[in-house]
Amino acid sequence: MTQPPPPPNQPPDPQHQGGFGAPTPPPQQPPQPPQAPGYGYPQQQPDPGYGYPQQPPQPQPGPYGGAPQQPPAQPPYGYPTAPQQAYGQPGYGQQPYGQPPGHGPQAYGQQPTVAVAPAAGRGKLSAQMQIVVAAAVAVVLIIGAGIWYASSEGGDPAPDAKGTTGAPQATGGGAGGNGGLGGGGTEKAPADTQAKLAWSAPVPKVPDVTDVTGSWLTDKAFVKPGVNSVVAYDLDKGTVLWTLPLTGQVCGVSRHKTADNKAPILFEATKRVPPRYYQPCTEVGLVDLNTGKLVWSTSVTGGTAGDAKVRFSEVTLSGPTVAAGGSDGGAAFDLANGNPRWKPQANNQNCYDLGYGGGEGLVAVRKCGSYDSGSVTVQNVDPTSGAVISQYKMPTGVKYASVVSTKPLVVAADVGESAGDGSGISDFFSLDEKTGKLKAKITADADQYAARCRSTKVESCSQVLVGNGRLYVPTEEHEGSTGEYGDETNEIIAFDLATGRTVPEKADAGDRYTLVPLRMDGGDLIAYKEPPYDKGGRIVSINGGTMKETLLLENPADRSIRDAETSFSLTGAELRYESGRFFISANLVSKARPTDTSKKYLLVSFAVPR
Repeated sequence: MTQPPPPPNQPPDPQHQGGFGAPTPPPQQPPQPPQAPGYGYPQQQPDPGYGYPQQPPQPQPGPYGGAPQQPPAQPPYGYPTAPQQAYGQPGYGQQPYGQPPGHGPQAYGQQPTVAVAPAAGRGKLSAQMQIVVAAAVAVVLIIGAGIWYASSEGGDPAPDAKGTTGAPQATGGGAGGNGGLGGGGTEKAPADTQAKLAWSAPVPKVPDVTDVTGSWLTDKAFVKPGVNSVVAYDLDKGTVLWTLPLTGQVCGVSRHKTADNKAPILFEATKRVPPRYYQPCTEVGLVDLNTGKLVWSTSVTGGTAGDAKVRFSEVTLSGPTVAAGGSDGGAAFDLANGNPRWKPQANNQNCYDLGYGGGEGLVAVRKCGSYDSGSVTVQNVDPTSGAVISQYKMPTGVKYASVVSTKPLVVAADVGESAGDGSGISDFFSLDEKTGKLKAKITADADQYAARCRSTKVESCSQVLVGNGRLYVPTEEHEGSTGEYGDETNEIIAFDLATGRTVPEKADAGDRYTLVPLRMDGGDLIAYKEPPYDKGGRIVSINGGTMKETLLLENPADRSIRDAETSFSLTGAELRYESGRFFISANLVSKARPTDTSKKYLLVSFAVPR
């Protein structure tokens, strides 16, 4: 039976509710030092069951308008391929954090060989020559033994397992190298990095909690959903450039826009009324962010909705296609005119497209069966026809999956609901988008890593980036070098998508700051440095290979300005930086209360001198 859609307005995560600049109370007991690999090192756990490569299907008509695609056959979950260390056992396939895997010039434990040229005439060696050769062999054996000891010190080499351990990484340039990665971004350090509060927008009056998630930047405007509308603000002054009225509240926006600044949205067909401030999210539209015009809007019927309008919960864009998904199923529309490319179809397997990841490719997350015993399949589909190019069946215990990137294809999931922290992530899956084969499974311990995905939304992950053939993930906050109250810090760790291993380079936030990755800029990362209670936040560019940072912007430490910056919950806000301008905007707004004493903002804008 198809599950009902999640509530349209979900409160922000409880984390950082006091504002993300406030100091964190000290722990009751001092943290214990790690016993095994250093802080931030992943627990690599190869699983030859659901990690077994899928046989790629031939391109064929997808489930959109026809029979649902059946995932390719695979060995039973957990079926071993070779004797190996117990799954999840501490120390499995690990090297010390920040160090490349040990490897010598020959196989582990193999004694070096010495080729000795025979004497002229192939006769026997003289006694003197035999002594020389014996000495040479002894020297080589000693050197070889030293290399073997150095490469094996700290534990046996990890066994070769798909995607998690084995051959040394290729994308990191080997030990201590970066392979020429990073660079090529457009963001450069300005002559003056000291920013000022440019402008702010107040929270609009609303009768109840209202979702205003999403924003876009053009060369002239910062555009964001308002109340039953979309509003554009002047980049420099904050004045309203245009307002697009809608029939109801915006209930979904695309993270992607076209080169000429058009973006898909979802909105409700009628305005919300008391006592239940909710209307079905059924309308799909395309907004021209330059002019504030609604290019087209439409809705569809079918699937589990029957003759009623299909309800959607998220929308995305890939090439010439707008795609929307939800618990009623998925549909796609022609970007130019809104004509349907496909829409939900009823089927006896109870299969439907929960949602799509867009951008360079289009990836569907397809659910089949009941909630408790169903399956989830990740399908790379042709944006125009909906034909399945490749697919990967997620492991048993996965009820939802989130697309982090479509090219390269990286998916996050909470396997068996084991994360336990509300992050929606226990593992990342690096997939070959052409064949559907698993390249690497990266286990992201919830106690170590800070990336987040809304499990019921396919394209909702934050604080995680993909680029340079790597996955960049921040660690959770931990005690800094001084060990003093409020001295929390963290790092950004990189994983090789081909092997699943960490690379040697990492980015350190520094004492009392916390790094939050925002987006890729060419081969570099744009990141926000959440400040301590007496400093302003910073925007930095981090080289994707060396992980060295460059300061782009620093906000004032003045209390009044700092209060505006830190008035947002970090997990309940959207952060954007481009060309010397930094924006923080709320995802949720609520009705004002008489007891509220602090000033509330819909968004604030900071800028360096231009």
